[in-house]
Amino acid sequence: MPVKAAHCGKEICDCQKGEKELLTENELQLSADVLVIGGGPAAAWAAWAAASQRVKVIIVDKGFLGTSGAAAASGNGIMAPSPENWDKVVSERYRAGKNLANSRWIERVIEKTWLSLPLVEDWGYRFPKENGESVRQSYYGPEYMRVLRKNLLRVGVQIFDQSPALELLLADDGSVAGARGVQRQHHRSYTVRAGAVVLANGGCAFLSKALGCNTNTGDGLLMAVEAGGELSSMEASNHYAISTAFNATVTRGVPFGWASYTDEAGNDLGGYVDGRRDPSFLPNALMKGSVYARLDKATPEVKAVIEKSHFISFLPYKKADIDPYTERVPVTLILEGTVRGTGGIRLTDDSCGTKVPGLYAAGDAASREFLAGLASGGGGPNAAWAISTGQWAGVGAADFAKSLGAQANERVARPTGQVGLHSPMAGRSPSPSPSSETFDSEAIVRGVQAQMLPLEKNYLRSEQGLLDSLAKLETLWQQVQGNPKQDTVRDVEFSRRAAALTAVARWAYFSALHRTETRSEHIRMDYPETDPNQCYYQATGGLERLWVRRDWITEPQSVYATPPALTTQTTPSVSKL
Repeated sequence: MPVKAAHCGKEICDCQKGEKELLTENELQLSADVLVIGGGPAAAWAAWAAASQRVKVIIVDKGFLGTSGAAAASGNGIMAPSPENWDKVVSERYRAGKNLANSRWIERVIEKTWLSLPLVEDWGYRFPKENGESVRQSYYGPEYMRVLRKNLLRVGVQIFDQSPALELLLADDGSVAGARGVQRQHHRSYTVRAGAVVLANGGCAFLSKALGCNTNTGDGLLMAVEAGGELSSMEASNHYAISTAFNATVTRGVPFGWASYTDEAGNDLGGYVDGRRDPSFLPNALMKGSVYARLDKATPEVKAVIEKSHFISFLPYKKADIDPYTERVPVTLILEGTVRGTGGIRLTDDSCGTKVPGLYAAGDAASREFLAGLASGGGGPNAAWAISTGQWAGVGAADFAKSLGAQANERVARPTGQVGLHSPMAGRSPSPSPSSETFDSEAIVRGVQAQMLPLEKNYLRSEQGLLDSLAKLETLWQQVQGNPKQDTVRDVEFSRRAAALTAVARWAYFSALHRTETRSEHIRMDYPETDPNQCYYQATGGLERLWVRRDWITEPQSVYATPPALTTQTTPSVSKL
């Protein structure tokens, strides 16, 4: 018998007042036109854009929408230049992409972001003002996300917090039909039937403890591939960010642009080329020994600016009673993976659609190759990407859902999850081999990190090193095919997380193995030069057997060029592992 879903309060409730849903003993059944998975800016913008098309929208987040994710943890710049500077910024971003970025996409991201930021101000966010005009070049993460959440509730979006999605549903015709997951606080599973789904649940930082990134474990990438989607540019998955070593979590590199670097004995290590910090200096120096930084190049004017715009970078110093301008502090590098890298779900059209009908991707979950090539889009570009792709995906999903008509959620659908979900909590029967040993999710995570976190493995890549790591990751992949621990919803979530981390690591290294050149952040020690003939994106995927396909860019991507014309090699490279 249908019963009313429980309510837990006012603004932060799981369900809005008056909604009636079928709640079985073990599973919550919900329905929507559009389901958005994620809880950061891209997910919030996608949900708002979909709701603006007058469709019912549900958003599910692994944490609490408004406080989870990298954006909510601190401040961030936004790539939103005024129109008179668009040509200059488009040209700069294209050159940074080293012939793999797309000028048309860069321009449309900039334009969409510029036009969208006044909406945030209308919703209640206060940008700083100069001469009476709003300066919309950055945001304070906690307040920005609070405003976005409040706006979603205002337009009628249902928000389900602490409700990680675990797998997608597919209809018989291969189109997406919703998703399933678990609710931590209610200790139950849930199913959302939907006409379209937006994956906006972030990239993968491999639980490196980078600030705000522990919710970014590649879940969306695994779900997309299981449903028939593809990934792209996964070789651009090894972005590292500087942090103090004594509190290795805050990854804000701007203040370190005014640092001098020394070794244990106090010897100057240099680290600058033509007055600018050499990005390759610190990784190479850290592989030789300890490195210390002192922000002694900062003028009083610079100090005032960076302490205001990157205030969170100075909290570790204040807690440790350290003056970073006069004292040396040990520094390290933390892997941010695809969060500030580029790789992600492959986009197939301007509405951020994927190979799976009805499935859309936005923000860090999507490949940002059109915006950045294989370089990092971290900071302002990624913030703009979240705002723009979130809206395009939301509108695209709403349009797709409308095209299905009123019977969309009556389609026969099947769950697509294949690894880490042998659990009654996720609607699964026990593993076909119930007598086999239960795998240890935490041990799997440590095994993945042992291959992905070290600089000597992931920053400086070589054929032999990649093959060695892939062999170890393959062993871990075979282990996650077994029985996961299945006592609680947390167990189900963590076993699925272990599977996602392993899968993303395999795709990242397999893609890196097949790009035999050094380009942007993808560094091959055995192929140190950039090969002008490798002007293609690398699509990748596969579960048991990995594959890589070259999507050739057949037209030069000069400023304001048309979309890249792609050709596909006939026979993709397939794993022999």
